[in-house]
Parts: sequence; C-alpha cells; structure tokens
Amino acid sequence: MNGKWLMVNRKKQFFHLPFTIHHLPSYHSSLITYHSPILSPRRRPGRRILKALLPVALLLVLALIVAVGWLAYCVAHPHRGSYLLTPENFSQLSNRGLKATDETWDNLDGTKARGWLLRGSEGAPAVILLHHYGADRSWLLNMGVKLNETTNFTVLWPDLRGHGMNPPVAKSSLGAREADDVAAAVAYLRSLKTQAGRPLVGGEIGLYGAELGAYAALVGAAQESSVRALALDSVPASGDDMLRVAVKKCAGMDNNFALWLARIGTRIYFLGLKTGNTQSCQVAAQLGNRRVLLLSGEGAGRLRASTAALAQCFPTQASVEVKTDLPLTGLNLPTATGEQGEAYDRPVIDFFDRALNSNPQSPPQNP
Repeated sequence: MNGKWLMVNRKKQFFHLPFTIHHLPSYHSSLITYHSPILSPRRRPGRRILKALLPVALLLVLALIVAVGWLAYCVAHPHRGSYLLTPENFSQLSNRGLKATDETWDNLDGTKARGWLLRGSEGAPAVILLHHYGADRSWLLNMGVKLNETTNFTVLWPDLRGHGMNPPVAKSSLGAREADDVAAAVAYLRSLKTQAGRPLVGGEIGLYGAELGAYAALVGAAQESSVRALALDSVPASGDDMLRVAVKKCAGMDNNFALWLARIGTRIYFLGLKTGNTQSCQVAAQLGNRRVLLLSGEGAGRLRASTAALAQCFPTQASVEVKTDLPLTGLNLPTATGEQGEAYDRPVIDFFDRALNSNPQSPPQNP
C-alpha cells in the first residue's frame, strides 16, 4: 500500500498514518495495529454535569421531605405548657368560691374530650368558650367566671385537640375535627341533669371562639340549630388561612412556599381525615338568623381583615355586630391588665346576655 493510508484488520477500516509505507507484504496487513487518539471515544459534557448534580438534587429532595414532615408534625402538635390558672388557683386568689369541675365526654369520632364546667341556674342557657391555637382553656377562665356570675348561665371550657397538659387527643386537626367536637360538647351540655333529674341546660347555646376556636365555632354552629349566638374573635377565612396561622406560630414562617409544604405534609399526616378547605364565608351564609358578634384588632394581623369581610357573608345583617378596632383581642388576653381585660370581657358578656336570655341581667349597649 502506498501513501499514508493503511487498512487495519479485515473489516476494511482505514486510518491515517504519520509516515509513508513504501512496501509491506499483504499477509502482514491483518497483524498491524496502530493506537491512535482517534480510537478513544469522547466523553459527553452533559453526562458529566448530570452526574455531578445528581447528589445535589437528591439532597434537595431529601431536605424537602424532611421539611414537609417537620412542618406537619409542628402544626399538629402546638406548644403545651402549664395552665395559667385553674379553678383551684382562682378560688385561692379571689374571695369567691369557684365550683367548677373537671369533666370528660365523648367526641363524635369516639375520642375523649375534657373541660371545666361551671353550672348555672336550672333551665338557663349555656355558653362554650373555645381558645385559640397554641393556648388552652385557662386563657378564658376569668371571662367564663364573670359570664356565669353576671348571667347565671352554665359555662363550659373545653381544651381543643392537641392543647393543654397531657391532652386526651394528642394532635390538633386545625379545625377539621374541632367543628365536630363542638357538636359533641353541645350534646354533653344537653345531657346534664340537676339533682332533681331535670335538664340543667334548658335554653339556647352560645359559642365564643378566638381564631382556631372561632373557626371551629362557626363551622360547628352550622351543624347545631340550638346554637343561637356566636361571639367570634379574629376568624380565619378558610382552613388554609388557619394552616398559615399555625405555620407562622410554630415555625416563624409566613409565605406561600411554607404554606404549600405544610399543606402537603398535613394531607399525608392526617391521612384518612377529610381536612378540606372550608370557607368561612360560605358557612356564614348558611347560618340563617343567628346573633353574631365579630371582634378583632390590629394585633390579629391578617385575621382582622378576614373578620371584617366575614360580616358581609351572614344572611341577616341586622343581627351582626362588628368591633374590629379593639386594642386587645382574645389572642392576647393573659397579657392584659385587669382594666383592659374587663373592657374586652364586658361587651362579650353583655352580648350573650342579650342574645340568649329572655330577661337580660345587664343593660343592652348603645349602638
């Protein structure tokens, strides 16, 4: 073969040689091997980049999974501490003997509920006081005592799911089950008897709630026609709004990405529980002729606007009272002075007195 081209092996593959072959026996052509850089395949840069980024991507996915799980656990298990005040402590600190008892009853799903009960006059209405997320029944003890003393109503302070010391239900459902628990609490009040065996609660039922308690009270009232009066403080606009509040409280984050992660996590964590995203406005539109007092203030953040907007959703506007410029809300009652607490409690007590009692003990407020 002449020139710089040489056929190597019998597959007729030609390679360029750096020298000239003038004479080569034909029977040696199959024995010639020549190692050239051209034979080595080039590595694709995209594959190398993919291999380098794969561990980073796996770490990001793992971090997202951990964040989703942590957020779900965090919002379902709010902070628990000792009660600020108990009926026993209250009796020791005041001149009044408080005859509140610690009671338990069954929820609709078979779990246990608990609360303090202060009995009122036979046949009088009753009021259930529902605290906000991260609090417990002790936050509303003082208000309930004053309500009972003013009206002779029976008062019930439940601990919401996942709240209080050693709760019988370990995790909060952020309103999904709490609304059903309101119906169970109403049924419990209806079951109470006097020593003579007559029904203790013979009138209508009132509900007070702040934030999570307000959301549960609103949705629960739609299931109970005997609930005729609602005092709602800082009401979330929906289940997602309540979830956002919980994420901010437990994780210190208030953005759509954190809400998205928490929504995924809670749907997995509460697998089998219909959480949904019930809109407060849609529920309010179904309540008919109920007496409603809406409360909020600057300290409630975004819940102040949602509470003001909720006022337009009730079918009977004449039965709705709105006070959204309060210096103190149900979210920060324990930090109030005695005078500030009284300024908040008294309008709530007067509202229930007028709304539930055929013979009000306190004079109606001037508009």
